[in-house]
Amino acid sequence: MKTSILIRTGAVALAGVLSFAPVQAEDKHVQFTPDALQWAAAPASLPKGAEAVVLFGDPAAEGQFALRLRFQDGYHVPPHTHPALENITVISGTLHLGMGAMEGDDDAVHILPAGSFVSMPAGSAHHVRAEGETIVQLHTIGPWGLTYVDPADDPRKTN
Repeated sequence: MKTSILIRTGAVALAGVLSFAPVQAEDKHVQFTPDALQWAAAPASLPKGAEAVVLFGDPAAEGQFALRLRFQDGYHVPPHTHPALENITVISGTLHLGMGAMEGDDDAVHILPAGSFVSMPAGSAHHVRAEGETIVQLHTIGPWGLTYVDPADDPRKTN
């Protein structure tokens, strides 16, 4: 029940932050060049400092969507899960992806340079850190949500 409330709260917060021009891919052809992207602050469910842009779909609604996230060097997201599968492509920079609910096990960290792809099933606990400015593209199914393994890590509780 608590997780369900967190997911709904995250989806509502995400909808408010990323409600700028979601486009349904089924409705029309969607095309962007990198210089045309209009970056904005990432959802409140992520630690401050990240930027995001919705490429198509609506993260707060049912259905597919694509979201780009831009992280500065050293940006970190503590262990968390998502309610649906998560497909990530590293566009630039390097993403350090730790699998599991705990940090500190370097053997569980995968270093993903630009061009890398990873797909994780729903509920997979993971954490990330950016090396250099890093841009990732997330493809998944909404409504999107993010639940921290340790609720104390949730930036929505400290804002």
